[in-house]
Amino acid sequence: MRAQQLVSRPSISFGRNNRMPVDPQKLLALDIPQRHFEFSERDTMLYALGIGFGQNPTDENELRFTFERNLKAVPTMASVIGWDRTWIPATGLNWSQVVHGEEHLNIFRPLPVAGAFTISSRVSDLVDKGKDKGAILRVETTASDRTGPIFRRTSSFFARGDGGFGKLPHIVLDSPPPPAPIPDGKPHACVECVTPPNSALLYRLSGDRNPLHSDPEVAVAAGFPRPILHGLCSYGHACRAVLQALGNYEAERITSFDARFSAPVFPGETLQISMWHTNNAVLFEALVKERNLRVLKNGQAKLR
Repeated sequence: MRAQQLVSRPSISFGRNNRMPVDPQKLLALDIPQRHFEFSERDTMLYALGIGFGQNPTDENELRFTFERNLKAVPTMASVIGWDRTWIPATGLNWSQVVHGEEHLNIFRPLPVAGAFTISSRVSDLVDKGKDKGAILRVETTASDRTGPIFRRTSSFFARGDGGFGKLPHIVLDSPPPPAPIPDGKPHACVECVTPPNSALLYRLSGDRNPLHSDPEVAVAAGFPRPILHGLCSYGHACRAVLQALGNYEAERITSFDARFSAPVFPGETLQISMWHTNNAVLFEALVKERNLRVLKNGQAKLR
């Protein structure tokens, strides 16, 4: 994947305190440059491999996403299209204390397998949870082509070290929907997704090269015994499970895909995705089988 305005990627340091205090008004007015982004069939197949497609290379359903014959794009590939964090230093946030909290994706038209988009991003919301509790930052990203918007995603980040600036007088537009409640009772489907030991190294080639997911020294400095899997990789595995549960891997039916991240996953662990069908949605959550730990919650995929 190629974005024209990405000259270099900032490295995110852990354990440093050489930053300026956050200025909430400046952060809300942050100018994130619009950029042109191109991607190819190779990028589409690489993303699918990174979230677990193709582990059975003779599965015809999964070959639709990993082989150029009649290729289809996984809906959650939207989470890596236009990936850019060059604006991070300008936020003033202590990113060593920031975790990805939620991801909300709305798909207006099925993703093409190759193309060129205009990517626009803005800080859509900033909420102070208190000096000792941190803050919530939401960033909205829209991808469009010549005919209009293709998708819009809202990423919510929990900045644990940047609360206490007070309530802000601003209006929030297009805030994400409230979390979907998971029904009581036995799920209608459950899919196990194995994350290979090298899955973070493979997934990072789609855009997110945060060393937390590849460098053992950085992971230890951040408080983990070894590199962790990208939350958005687990999110992609959940989409793969939903596509399988639909019965025919009908990617074009998914119009939105939302989830909360509740705990880290280590490459090599097994995700258990439990799903409940409703009239126009699949509700889901994910556990790490080896630790019986919930890592994705309040998941919801809306369907055409």
